[in-house]
Amino acid sequence: MVGMSDSGPETADELLNAVGPAFSKLRRTSLLEVENPISAKDLSRTLVLNIVLEHTRAAEAEVTVGMVAEVLGVDPSVGSRMVSDNIKAGYLRRAASQRDGRRTVLELTPEGTELMERFRRHQREAFEYITADWPERDRLEFARLMLRYVDSLASLRERGLAKDG
Repeated sequence: MVGMSDSGPETADELLNAVGPAFSKLRRTSLLEVENPISAKDLSRTLVLNIVLEHTRAAEAEVTVGMVAEVLGVDPSVGSRMVSDNIKAGYLRRAASQRDGRRTVLELTPEGTELMERFRRHQREAFEYITADWPERDRLEFARLMLRYVDSLASLRERGLAKDG
């Protein structure tokens, strides 16, 4: 790239302009490339399981099929198929709402909890493997900033200020 040294972007503008291509490259690089004990199908299932797990732990709301579709930004029929796939795989179950018996909510099964524990272990192992030659201070700072970035995005979405795309 023009104006960049061998070590990468030099100016603030170059650094900020390099973020988009870096995200694109990150999306193309799969965690499957780092010895993954989780199948590609189960990786896609974790999208749904993460939503159930996060909202259940935060006690924010009971998780429904509609909520899953909304959070994933997919059509309700797509969300329903994704949830049904997790139920058939034994990772989720439907249960009666404790707040409104007419509603059906989603809960992780012990198998779903175990899959998420394996997935989280794999994510940490992948992060540690990828950043193994980084100074510990840099690894922890990157982790802290990534969490801050994700929290900021979630906050924008909650306020309806996130841009689609």
